[in-house]
Amino acid sequence: CCFFLLFIMVEAMGFLSVNLHNFLAISQPVKEAEILVVEGWLPDYAIKEAIGEFNSGKYQLVITTGLPLSKGYYLAEYKNFAQLAAATMVKLGFDPNKLVAVPAPEVMKDRTYASAIALREWLEAAKNPVKAINLYTFGPHARRSWLLFKKALAPEITVGVIAVAPQDYEPQQWWRSSEGVRTVIGETIAYIYARLSLGGLPRP
Repeated sequence: CCFFLLFIMVEAMGFLSVNLHNFLAISQPVKEAEILVVEGWLPDYAIKEAIGEFNSGKYQLVITTGLPLSKGYYLAEYKNFAQLAAATMVKLGFDPNKLVAVPAPEVMKDRTYASAIALREWLEAAKNPVKAINLYTFGPHARRSWLLFKKALAPEITVGVIAVAPQDYEPQQWWRSSEGVRTVIGETIAYIYARLSLGGLPRP
């Protein structure tokens, strides 16, 4: 009996290890999305790939989001991740006329949700009705970001999500590297927290 239970536990852990990253790193884009929303804290290679996504879709605009920089603020030309990501895209050859940076204020918690609320406020102020967006984000952060952006924008705006594959660890063997373990375990805890606190988040 003990051997059987141990076998079940080992199999369950193996199944979880293989599938946890896939669960978190969800990609479910909306074909009719008019705007590609790029989270500004993404690594440069992901921002470069976002340009390819824009060119392959029917998007009219890219919006970068993000909070104030946590390091280098007093030395940097750009004071938040939204502006930094937008400037990076322009440097990579992206048309600045199709690009808007929408920064969010500094907050102590629910940072991703703060970016989603800032986006909603910008869209409302622009008075240009948007039916659907695709959120461009990083690997296992995708499911949590998708959850929080839908909380802020749906049902008025349909929210799709695109997860960029990480390059600093192997997604299907994330447990074999310290970076993979930190990322996946950290995002698992953060996603659970987001689910538990979702009902308490204010919605405009």
